[in-house]
Amino acid sequence: MQQEFLAIIVSVGETFTKNAPISIALAAVFTILTSFSACNPGYPWWRKREIVTDLCYWFFIPVVARFLRLGLLVAGTAIIFGITTSEGLVAFYAHGHGPLAGLPIAVQMVVCLIGEDVILYWSHRCFHGARLWKYHAVHHSSDQLEWISAARFHPVDLLFEGVLAGVVMIFAGISPSVLVLLAPFTLAHSAFVHANLDWTLGPFKYVIASPVFHRWHHTAPAAGGEKNFAGTFPVLDVIFGTFHMPPGELPASYGIKDRNFPASFGAQLVHPFTQ
Repeated sequence: MQQEFLAIIVSVGETFTKNAPISIALAAVFTILTSFSACNPGYPWWRKREIVTDLCYWFFIPVVARFLRLGLLVAGTAIIFGITTSEGLVAFYAHGHGPLAGLPIAVQMVVCLIGEDVILYWSHRCFHGARLWKYHAVHHSSDQLEWISAARFHPVDLLFEGVLAGVVMIFAGISPSVLVLLAPFTLAHSAFVHANLDWTLGPFKYVIASPVFHRWHHTAPAAGGEKNFAGTFPVLDVIFGTFHMPPGELPASYGIKDRNFPASFGAQLVHPFTQ
């Protein structure tokens, strides 16, 4: 038991060490950019009301994601492939498996990005449904949307959206090293689309998700909150009829209908189970 506890502590420390430099860099970049290109001027990100809550999510969620991903891989591999030993897991997943593992790493990265985004698009839509919204509402609860809000996910939502998509791609044969290589891009792009920037990316607005594209998704349902479900490639919303970026307009307000939604980190984790 003591060894398992120490392993958890080490894992938490490793995750924090990896995230800290990236977080500092993102904070510096978005502080500069929003000073002259803010979508909703009025306050710097570090002065938002729930900054402590966002910081808790920012450093807690990557740790949770790491353990959820490992748990799904172990359980799924045992059920699907009949592999139950740690040595077997390492050997099976070291470089991927099947036809996809034979592709060049760059091609695997493209396949993984597209595959994950298709899965995320539909899982995201499911979490906007009546039964699962209580978990996803945590992500939409901030009425001061900033880059630091990107990690605000309830663990249940995290499991069936972000973590599951990556695990499915590994099950399909993508090398785990591909997810490691894509991790900085995934983190940076997630922060980017939540950033307080008035960027639409012009002619590339259908190619890659922009801050304005995703900020419309955080508005009220009637304003665009039930649109723009894609995390990376807006063309998915174009294909499935959920693309929303009114020309010449910028989103102005965010948040959810429930004004009594808890503001603290711990209360938000418990809240869905009280509904």
